[in-house]
Amino acid sequence: MTSTAPRALHGQAAAEQPSSWQQRLRRFGHVPRPDIGLRERLVPPYTRPSDRLWSLLGVPPGAARRVERLTAWGGPLLVALVAGLLRLWHLGHPKAVIFDETYYAKDAWALINQGYEGSWPKDIDKAILKNPDAVAVPVDPGYVVHPPVGKWVIGLGEQLFGFTPFGWRFMVFVLGTLSVLMLCRIGRRLFRSTFLGCLAGALLAVDGLHFVMSRTALLDQVLMFFVLAAFGCLLIDRDRARRRLADALPEDAEGVLRPDARIADTLRMGWRPWRIAAAVMLGLAIGTKWNGLYILAAFGLMTVLWDVGARKTAGAVRPYLSVLKRDFLPAFTALPVVIATYLASWTGWLVTDKGYFRDWATNEGSGSSWSWLFPDWLRSFWHYETEVFQFHVNLTSGHTYESNPWSWIVLGRPVSYFYEDPSAGTAGCPATAADKCASEVLAIGTPLLWWVACFALVYVLWRWALRRDWRAGAIACGVAAGWAPWFLYQERTIFLFYAVVFVPFLCLAVAMLLGAIIGPAGSDERRRTIGAVGAGVLVLLIVWNFIYFWPLYTGQAIPMDDWRNRMWLDTWV
Repeated sequence: MTSTAPRALHGQAAAEQPSSWQQRLRRFGHVPRPDIGLRERLVPPYTRPSDRLWSLLGVPPGAARRVERLTAWGGPLLVALVAGLLRLWHLGHPKAVIFDETYYAKDAWALINQGYEGSWPKDIDKAILKNPDAVAVPVDPGYVVHPPVGKWVIGLGEQLFGFTPFGWRFMVFVLGTLSVLMLCRIGRRLFRSTFLGCLAGALLAVDGLHFVMSRTALLDQVLMFFVLAAFGCLLIDRDRARRRLADALPEDAEGVLRPDARIADTLRMGWRPWRIAAAVMLGLAIGTKWNGLYILAAFGLMTVLWDVGARKTAGAVRPYLSVLKRDFLPAFTALPVVIATYLASWTGWLVTDKGYFRDWATNEGSGSSWSWLFPDWLRSFWHYETEVFQFHVNLTSGHTYESNPWSWIVLGRPVSYFYEDPSAGTAGCPATAADKCASEVLAIGTPLLWWVACFALVYVLWRWALRRDWRAGAIACGVAAGWAPWFLYQERTIFLFYAVVFVPFLCLAVAMLLGAIIGPAGSDERRRTIGAVGAGVLVLLIVWNFIYFWPLYTGQAIPMDDWRNRMWLDTWV
């Protein structure tokens, strides 16, 4: 027997014995890991419908296998198609510049046409809506406080469909629809279940906040897309790394995979292109809004801990040290990719001499003691960044719709993007209306979905802390990365719609909770039937709630009494 075998067997025996803290936590619901094979722990198989279900449906085994393969992509594509059709309906309505579209739609148009944001005249919005072709792009640079990626995305839609509400909302609609497709696939990979993956995507499709943000030219939906894409890339990277470990481990005489301390400690993971892709996505996220920096830090820590878990499962004696030696430096090399992507997003500003602060280094900053060390463009760029940082941390002016991040999860204070009160018989208001109508676009999540998500987050934290479920930890990381940083700036003017960044992870949490309600694989038929009915009723209530609030998401004119009936909380008015 080789010298590594005793170490491997010792690690395996130690893993079979519950630690003292696990024994103490059993009273709170902790249970030891199920006794499954090492290969299944490293590379879990995808669940599939039972043969009994297919037999009840009259589907022969061969056809059942083909259906299962088709649903892996067919199911997500169908969910995304429904989500896209919902979001595309009357995308140009209201024909108005709503909320912060007044900044980003015009900045995007200037970027597309001249490479830098312009200083637009006040009250130009009406002229744009009336005849956009007659409105000239201002040559004077404008002071903007967000990086350009999101505005480049919005501008692409304007380039395709013109300087109109439909044009500046189009690309945000596209990314919103694609994010539903991505979440279906991410949920499928995370839960190893096509059904739960499509369920998570369907929940996102009927979330009111995600829906409204998919139809509004703001930056936060673009940020959400790149964050979710980065998470998906890291999830694929995790699976590929664990599969590489599994392929390298030895099998015993019976073909059972066995842990090996030497391999687990020393194996190099090789080229990891999906981690680089995640770095590009995170660079684009930061290039959209700076709170992507917090998500970069959280996801970076998460993927390192995933490597630790993989090596520990494979039999590493000192998995943290192994990761530090073998994985940390390759992972750290992704950081220059993030920085390079962020800098590349500023190309329009860098190649012009008319951008705001573009010539600061040669004018106001010419006497700097650092002028000999750094090129002028870099000093001008750094000055711009520091000025923007000061703006963000000192933004404390009050706003009617500002809210504290503590209230976001219960939808304490939504944001009204658009509101009109047309008289009966005008602007879509029924002629039979006894009073004026209300036409509003309200940025608010589907209430029942978000309130169920409160319980789902508690369940996810419990699964992570006491069941050591890495999937729950990943979901919690996504929520925390998008939500927790705002608690550091409670004096700053902030809004509920910032929460759209972590809405996909709320949907994953709810899908995980619904999966638990349905019951784990192997449960008896009665348990699964009762669970499926309960989960199905809950999903139908969420869909009904989305339909009920549909007029407030789309700006449809409804009688004032109907509008008041939808103001469930006083703080929603």
